[in-house]
Amino acid sequence: MKYVQPVAMLVLSNIIMTFAWYWHLKIKQMPTFLIILISWGIAFFEYCLVIPANRIGYETFNAAELKTIQESVTFCVFMAFSVLYLKEELRWNYFVGFAFIVLGVFFVFLKK
Repeated sequence: MKYVQPVAMLVLSNIIMTFAWYWHLKIKQMPTFLIILISWGIAFFEYCLVIPANRIGYETFNAAELKTIQESVTFCVFMAFSVLYLKEELRWNYFVGFAFIVLGVFFVFLKK
């Protein structure tokens, strides 16, 4: 559970933050300042998850591992968001890039 809880919280926080950053791309008529205010409101809930996730996770993972988990989750969540919400297609080069990220994750978690 000590490994799962922070990762689950990071996944949820990433879903919220991805939405906060990119939900407005399909909305052209809304003023930018209003989009910023709405996004800040959404991001508040992301912070309510990510801060405790990192505090809890730091009992099990070191800072580099936490950041690696965060970035890996971000990429996965964004890929899903771009396909499901923005209706963009995934291209082969995205998967190649993701494979390099996974390789980086491997080296970060590699124990001496």
